[in-house]
Amino acid sequence: MKKYEVIHQLKEHKIVAVIRGSSVQEATEIIQGAVQGGIRLIELTYTTPFIQEVFEEIRSLNAIIGAGTVLDSETARHAILCGAKFIVSPGFNEDIARLCNRYGVPYLPGCMTLNEIVTALEAGCDIVKLFPANHFTPGFIRSVNGPLPHVEIMPTGGIDADNMQGWLDAGAVAVGISSDLTKAYETGGVDAVVAASQQYCKKLLVEVR
Repeated sequence: MKKYEVIHQLKEHKIVAVIRGSSVQEATEIIQGAVQGGIRLIELTYTTPFIQEVFEEIRSLNAIIGAGTVLDSETARHAILCGAKFIVSPGFNEDIARLCNRYGVPYLPGCMTLNEIVTALEAGCDIVKLFPANHFTPGFIRSVNGPLPHVEIMPTGGIDADNMQGWLDAGAVAVGISSDLTKAYETGGVDAVVAASQQYCKKLLVEVR
């Protein structure tokens, strides 16, 4: 899948499930539940133990799998070799940007200030991740898009089914969700993850209509 195709899918489906599993089984089952519930973009974080095994377990799923919490270019390369179609990090890293550009893989770095956003844009990043988004309001995107109307932002951190649409209405190209799916798994297993994912997708579909 080419870089522009991944970006197109991200903008079309708008929900990225950020999965931080405490084990291979937990991460795999949460991802399977999210995909079964209708979510098509998965960010598997490198805080997950034995992450290569998770990549292997989910390889056949009907989803676009990316890697998150990528802190250096070595990890980014490992993720790409494991099949990651996009790379996400909590902050901007020039070496990761260079490597992702080299291999035609979207890089979404975490940014909190205009200076960080401009630095990421100059390094070839098409979308920046506003992180942690729970320290901001949706109005931040409108403020950024005033002087920088071409900037595309994906807020992550503190996004839930109730505030998701407010961010999208403010101009977010997509949102990253995480804790709701983990909590659902802890209380009700895979079935609860499926139900929570369906709730997100249903709410998005209703708002789009």
